[in-house]
Amino acid sequence: MANEKLQNTNPIDQAGVVPYRWHEDQLEVCLITSVKKGRWVFPKGIIDPGETHIETGLKEAEEEAGLLGRIIGEPIGHYEYAKWGTTLNVTVSLMEVDATEDEWEEAEVRERRWVTTADAEQMLDNPELRRLLGIAIQRLSAESS
Repeated sequence: MANEKLQNTNPIDQAGVVPYRWHEDQLEVCLITSVKKGRWVFPKGIIDPGETHIETGLKEAEEEAGLLGRIIGEPIGHYEYAKWGTTLNVTVSLMEVDATEDEWEEAEVRERRWVTTADAEQMLDNPELRRLLGIAIQRLSAESS
């Protein structure tokens, strides 16, 4: 129940990124597998006290996918889901990737894959992630033209 809201709980804020690069004039995004179910997702994690959504997004991309880069522009959107008996609110930003590490913290529990946006649309089974991918494509296409 991705959009199910739970009563009488404190929501938890998370930050995520849509990591992208231009490869041979084609837009690619980086997907990773979730730890438990192996679904294709974008990097995200809990915003720790004192951190901004930008800092968290960059940190999670490095820990979960070995990606280094920078956040581009304002967040492209938000989504929420239920987990741990509460609601998690995720702020999602675009991340331009400058470098990819060969070894990273969660490499043994996650797969990382660079794919075309068309492939990403097929691989993402979460409708909210597909929606955010569409927003990312629109924003990046507008900026590249």
